Amino acid sequence: MAKRGGYPGGMMPGNMNNLMKQAQKMQKQMEEASKEIEEKEITAAAGGGVVEVSINGKKEVTKVKIDPEAVDPDDVEMLEDLIMAATNEALRQIEEYSQQSMAKITGGMGGLGGLPF
Repeated sequence: MAKRGGYPGGMMPGNMNNLMKQAQKMQKQMEEASKEIEEKEITAAAGGGVVEVSINGKKEVTKVKIDPEAVDPDDVEMLEDLIMAATNEALRQIEEYSQQSMAKITGGMGGLGGLPF
């Protein structure tokens, strides 16, 4: 049986260069997407809109809006719950947006984009 020639791992030099170009392209796309995500702002509401919380892609609260009708000195706990609910929803939405943005680049294959290593 004749021994086949080739390169270790079965990759030809041209394929390796191609793979490196793809990796560099993906890295650039991920950097651009990360910047876009950081600049994105999500607003979520609770209590039928009486409390709104805005969060940016860095997961920082950028704005809190409270309708005066939500302020009841006898029920501060309700207001606290509404702020927490709106904040958690905004965080969930920004995380979902972030994952969807990255999945567009990686093809849903995790952080390596399906690269064979």
